Order: sequence, then C-alpha cells, then structure tokens
Amino acid sequence: MEAGIKDPVIATVIGTEGSTPQKPGSSAIFGNGGLITGTVGGGVVEWRTQEISQECGQSKISRFFHYNLDKDTSEPEEAICGGSITILIDADPLAHIPVFKEIDKTIADRESGLLITKVTDKGNNCVNIDRYWLTRAIKPDLHPEVIRKIEPFLSEIRSSYHSDNCRKFDLTLPGEESASTFFLENLFPMPELIIAGAGHVGKALSHLGRMLGFEVTVIDNRHEYANYVNLPDADHVIVQDIGRAMEEIKKSDETYIVIVTRGHSDDSSALRPCIGSSARYVGMIGSKPKVTRMHSDFILNGWATEEEWSRIYTPIGLEIKSKTVEEIAVSIAAQLVQVRNNKN
Repeated sequence: MEAGIKDPVIATVIGTEGSTPQKPGSSAIFGNGGLITGTVGGGVVEWRTQEISQECGQSKISRFFHYNLDKDTSEPEEAICGGSITILIDADPLAHIPVFKEIDKTIADRESGLLITKVTDKGNNCVNIDRYWLTRAIKPDLHPEVIRKIEPFLSEIRSSYHSDNCRKFDLTLPGEESASTFFLENLFPMPELIIAGAGHVGKALSHLGRMLGFEVTVIDNRHEYANYVNLPDADHVIVQDIGRAMEEIKKSDETYIVIVTRGHSDDSSALRPCIGSSARYVGMIGSKPKVTRMHSDFILNGWATEEEWSRIYTPIGLEIKSKTVEEIAVSIAAQLVQVRNNKN
C-alpha cells in the first residue's frame, strides 16, 4: 500500500448473476480519499462500493456488499445491466501484508499461484477474512478438507491469461459452528511484451501495452531513446545491442515480441533469435518490399524454414488503414489482443 493512504480497503467481486459490469476477481483499492486503483465495475456500482468501503475502513469491519443492477429504467442514476453482484469488502488488508508480499515475490519471479480467501460470517453483517498463498513451492497451513476441495483446481495454477480463474465453495470445518466461504483466485504474471526498438512506434506501443495488461520491456542500443524519461510506461528498459539482447531474452508461450527497429539490419538481428522459439507472437514492421527481401534472405541463408517464416506476423498489425504513428501502434496492439484472446 502507498505511504500516507488512510484506511485502505480492498473490494473484490466474488459473485455475479446475469449481466454485470465486471467478473469475479475484479478488485479495487479505496482509501479515505476515494478510488486509488482498480475497478469493480464503474458507475453507480463503484460509487456505492466506495461509500461502503470508506465506512468499513473507518470501522475496520469487513462485510459482503450485494447490489442488484436490475433497476427500473425510470431511475436514471441506477445501473440497468439486469444482474446482481456480490463484493467482498476487506476493511483491514494491512493484516494480510505477509501474504501480499509472498504474492509479489512469486509474480516477480514469473510464477503462478492460488490466492485462497476464507470468509467466515461473524453475524451482525460482519465477516472475518483469512488469506493464504499456495504455489508449487509454498504450502500454507490449511485443513486437509480444504486441500481436498481445492485439489481439482491446482492443475490450473499455470493457465492462460483469460482463463476462468476464480472459484468459490462453502465448507464447514471441524470445530467451527458455521460454514465458511472459500474464494479461490488463480494469479499469474502478466504476459510479456518485448518491443525491439524505442523509436516513435515502440514508445506509443509501450504505452498501449501497459494499458492492455502486458509487462512491457523495450530494447534499443540508443541511450537517448532507451530510457525511462522517453519510455515512462515501460516496466523494463534494456540498453544493449538489439540482436544480443533478443538472444538473451527468455521466450515462452506468454511472450509477445514486436520488432520495430530503425532499419533492416537491426530488424534482422532482432528476428533471428526469435525463429523457432516458443514465443506466442512474433511480429515485425515493414513494407511489402522489405518483408519480401527479408523473407528471401532468411530462407536462402537457412535462418528459417517456410513454416517458421509463416508464423511471423509481417507486415504487422490489423488492417485499419493506419497512417500515423499512433494508428500504427493501435493496429499492432489490436493484433496482440486478438492473439492473446484466441489462446487455447
């Protein structure tokens, strides 16, 4: 949590019915000054959640908040999505800092895990919240019955970006009077977007990539371009020979590579280490004559087979008749989302 934030509260969507603005797992952090980050749906849902969160932050009482979006259209300020949403208000998230630190370290190591939130009704519209973090390496102290119930979900710890990653069940444990609700969230690192080239297109794409939920790395050998002042949205900036850097980059099914360097030679150096890799997406900018020439070079020199070349997205981006740098970046970003969302 940021220093100076008073009474922070985490609100998490844990159940929905019908049409709702957000799905289970969507979270927002509220402070005494309002929304800090995230969303539980925007509009009137978020406004009411903020109100209740601020009350809970002051009282330190956690609770469920149920909201019915199936309102009469004569009420212009109310949502009319036609569904209902249940939100868990954690009034004291600072009590779970050790768990959040474990999550942060795991995700930084590009590993996945299962966040287990146990919610126990204490009566008088008050709940108790316990959180546990489960990974291949971290085994929290959980009752065997809980382990048995979550066993079917453990194989999903490493799953695709847009998988249905939230589950919940009720369970009464020995020695406890009433059932507790267990909410399971499969958390995993953001997919990696590697941008070779820190010029105008690379800069614009790094901004869009960050907005779209990628962990963004930009590579260039020019210090005047490859820096955090020029690339404020990049998570990582690498100033190095582009070909060598691309050789060293670990590539997985969660890696998306975009090559937008300043010239044919750098494009070739960046592309060669990507041929035959396990990267989910490899795209290269270029005119049709340039792409034709590079295709011929790669095949004649044995750097790629026809099948390997066919997997490269080039010319890059969706066809939207883009003209400006920003439009080119949008077309590339749209293609990245398309590939990510079509992942099996």
